[in-house]
Amino acid sequence: MTAPGDGGLEAIGQHLADGGLIILAGDALRHGDLDFAMAASRVTPQAINFMARHGRGLICLGLTQSRAWKLGITPQHSGDGADSGRPFGVSIEARHGVETGISAHDRAHTIAVAMAPDARAHDLVKPGHVFPLIADPGGLGARRSTLEAGIALCNRFDLGEGVVLCAIMRDDGTMARRADMTGFAAEHGTPIVDIDALDFG
Repeated sequence: MTAPGDGGLEAIGQHLADGGLIILAGDALRHGDLDFAMAASRVTPQAINFMARHGRGLICLGLTQSRAWKLGITPQHSGDGADSGRPFGVSIEARHGVETGISAHDRAHTIAVAMAPDARAHDLVKPGHVFPLIADPGGLGARRSTLEAGIALCNRFDLGEGVVLCAIMRDDGTMARRADMTGFAAEHGTPIVDIDALDFG
C-alpha cells in the first residue's frame, strides 16, 4: 500500500477526508481491474470530471445495503445474466437541481443528495445517470472487491455510507493494471491501495 507521505492507513484516511481520490487494486472478482475511489460524502463536480477524464469507466455510487434500502434502491440484477462482479442497483437521479443529469455537476449533485443525512427515496427518481452498487453487508470478509473496500475505508474514518468508484481504462480502451498507474499516481498524488492490505471489514 502506498500513501501520501508514507503515513500508512491514517494518511489514506486523511486524504479521503480531504476529498482526495485513491486507486483501489486487488479486486478478486474483476481480474485485476482498478478503480478510482473517493468518499461519496466529499464528492465535487471536479472529482467527477477527473474520474471521467482519467478513469474513462462507469462512475458508480457504492452504498451500504442499509443506505440503499433507505433510498428505495433495489437490485438491478435479475439473476439471469453473467456475473460482472458488480451488484448494480437501479440507476438514480436527484429529483431536483439537475438539468440533463449527465454533467459532472449534475452527477455530483445526485450523489450529494443521496448522501445527505436526511435523504429519502422521494429525493431521487429512477432511472438516472448515477449507477448505484449495493455492498454486501458482510464486508470484505464476504466480497474482496473495490466496492466493499471503499465502504470499509469510509466506515473506518467516519466518512459516511457511500463511496464513488470509477473503473480505470488505458488510452486504448482496455482495462488498466497497476503497472500502468504507478507514474500517474505519483504525478497526481493519488495513492494506490491494495485490498489485501486492508485487514478490517
